[in-house]
Amino acid sequence: MNEAKEIIIFDTTLRDGEQAPGCSMTLGEKLKIAHALKELNVNVIEAGFAAASPGDFESVKTIASEVEGPTICSLARCNEEDIEKAHQALEVNSNRRIHVFVATSEIHLKHKLNMAKDEVLKAAYNAVKMAKEHCQNVEFSPEDASRTDHEFLTEVVNAAIEAGATTINIPDTVGYTIPFEFGELFKHLITHCNNAEDVIFSVHCHDDLGLSVANSLAALESGAQQVECTINGIGERAGNTSLEEVCMAIKTRKEYFDFYTSIDSTKLYPTSRLVSTITGMHVPRNKAIVGDNAFSHEAGIHQHGMLRHASTYEIMKPQDVGIGRSNLVLGKHSGRHAFLDRVTELGYELSDEDLGPAFKEFKKLADRKKDIFDSDIEAIVLNADGGTLNNWELVDLETSSGSSWGAHAELKLKHIDGSMHEASTEKKSSSGPIESVFNAIEEITGYNLELTNFEIHSVSVGEDAQGEVTVTVSYEGQDFRGHGISTDIIESGALAYLEVINRIERNKNRH
Repeated sequence: MNEAKEIIIFDTTLRDGEQAPGCSMTLGEKLKIAHALKELNVNVIEAGFAAASPGDFESVKTIASEVEGPTICSLARCNEEDIEKAHQALEVNSNRRIHVFVATSEIHLKHKLNMAKDEVLKAAYNAVKMAKEHCQNVEFSPEDASRTDHEFLTEVVNAAIEAGATTINIPDTVGYTIPFEFGELFKHLITHCNNAEDVIFSVHCHDDLGLSVANSLAALESGAQQVECTINGIGERAGNTSLEEVCMAIKTRKEYFDFYTSIDSTKLYPTSRLVSTITGMHVPRNKAIVGDNAFSHEAGIHQHGMLRHASTYEIMKPQDVGIGRSNLVLGKHSGRHAFLDRVTELGYELSDEDLGPAFKEFKKLADRKKDIFDSDIEAIVLNADGGTLNNWELVDLETSSGSSWGAHAELKLKHIDGSMHEASTEKKSSSGPIESVFNAIEEITGYNLELTNFEIHSVSVGEDAQGEVTVTVSYEGQDFRGHGISTDIIESGALAYLEVINRIERNKNRH
C-alpha cells in the first residue's frame, strides 16, 4: 500500500482574499488573521503583495517579523522592483518564499501585456533567477494558465524550472476550466516538463463556475501537491477555493484520495468566524462546513435518524470543525478568568492587548442582557481590537421617530484628538431613525457616502438578543464594509457606519 501523500496548504486570504470588493483590512486585522492561520497549521501564508503599496509592504514585513512557523510569502510581478520589495519585506524571516507571476494566455499577452511569447519566456526566467538570489524558496505562476496554449505553457514552466523555481503554480485565474480538463492539464505538464520531479506542482482556482474545489481536487489527483485557497473562499469576483471545503473533503474522503493535510480542523469554524467578522462578509447559512445550517436537521425523518445514530445524515461531526458547545454560559458576576476560560474553550485566543477591552464589553453586555450565550461571547471576541486606534468613537446616541413626522437623532462623537462633536437632525429630514443617525454622523465627520447595502441579523437568541448590522458604502469608487453589534439595533447601525468611516480614514493613511 502506498504511503499517504501530504498536501501543502497555501493560504492566500490576506492577498487574494483581500482583493474581494470591500474586504480591505488594517495591519492589526491582517496580523490577527495571520496568527489564526498559524494556529490552524497552514503550511504557507501569502501575506500580501509587498510592492502594491506602502501599507501592503508594511503588512508583509510585520507578518514576516511576528509570525513564526508557516512559510511567509509575498507576491511579485516579473520585474526587479517588485522582487526587491518582496525581498526587503521578507528578509527578516528565514522561512520565506517569493512568488513571481506573469500572464501567459494569448488574450492577456495581446490585450494586457502587449508582449510577444519570447518576451514572456525571458521575463519568467529572469524573474525566477532574480528571486532565487534572495531566497531558495521561489514559486512561479503563469497567470491564466487554464486558457494558455499547452505547448507554450510547457515552455514557460520549463523556463521557470530551469531558472530555479521550487514550486510551479497553475492558476485557473478566471474560473474557466472543469475538473477532468484541468486534471489532464496537470498530467500533461508533469509528463512533458523537464525535471518535473524536482518541483512541487500547485493549483490555484477561482469559483466563477462554482467548480474551484472540484477543480482543485482534480489537480491534486493528477499530481499537484499544493493547493492555494482562502478562508470562506473569499476572493475576487466569485471567490477562491475554500480552504475549509478542500481540507475537509481530503479528511472525510481520506480512503479515496490517500492524502492528508497538517490542518487542525477543530480551528476551522473559529477561523471562519474571525475572517467573516473582520471582512464584514457573512458566511451564507448553507455554506458547506462552516455555515449555520451545515449541521442542522429540520426534516422529521432526518431528525429521527439523527437521534438513532448521527452518521445516518452526518458525514462529519460538528466537533471536527470546531462546532459543538453548550448554551448558557456566563453572567454579570463572572470574573475575568471565567470569561477567558470560556473564550479558550470556544477555540479562540485573546492577546493581552485585546483581553481588557473584550472583558469590558462583556461586563457591559451582562448588564443589558439577562442571559449570555456562546454566540454573544464569540461576537465580543471577534470584535475585540485593542490595538487599532479609531479616529471616531460613539459617545452618546438618542433617537425618536413617529409615523407622521419622520425621525430625529441627537449624536455625540469623540475624535481621536480628544475633542467632542455633536449633531442633531431635524424632524422630517429622515425617513427613519437609522437614516437620521447616518445623517448626523456624516454632518460631524464631513463625509457624504453612498449606502449600497444594509443587513441586519441576530447574533444570539432571545428577546434581548444582540443584533449585528453590516453596511456597505461606496466612496471614491471603492467599496467599504463596516459592522456593529449591540442589543439596540439603531446603535448597531451607528457603530457599523462609524466603522466604515474609520476604515476609510485608515485606508487613506496606508497609501
